Order: sequence, then C-alpha cells, then structure tokens
Amino acid sequence: MMLRPAVNEILKDGQSYYSLVIAVAKRARQIAQEAEEEHIVLTEKPVKIAVNELAAGKYKIVEPEHIGDTPEK
Repeated sequence: MMLRPAVNEILKDGQSYYSLVIAVAKRARQIAQEAEEEHIVLTEKPVKIAVNELAAGKYKIVEPEHIGDTPEK
C-alpha cells in the first residue's frame, strides 16, 4: 500500500497537475456514488482511494491532444 504517493510518481511525461486533479475528483465521485448505491460504508475517503488507484495504475489519465479543445459538433 502506498502512503501519500508523490505527484511525480503518478503523472507521466506531458501530463498536467490539472489533469490529475480532474481525474482524482471524477474517480472519487464515482467511488462515493457506487458506495451509496450499494449501501457500502467506506473506511477511507473517496479521494484517498482514487489517488491510490491512479498511483497503482488501475486507472490512467487521458488528456486531450490540445488543452481547451472542444468536441466537434
């Protein structure tokens, strides 16, 4: 189990801190929602679980080719 993984251990070359924050927030919301729907009591905070999952490589951060790009309609 990792204790407070360093940001540079999670981010790969070219990835931004902003992307990390967004990825952790999105995953933490998913964790909290799944726990609520399944009536599971979490022993750790969703953010801590999300950070550990990203650090362990369970999920990957995918950035758009150009920050600020919007999907074409």
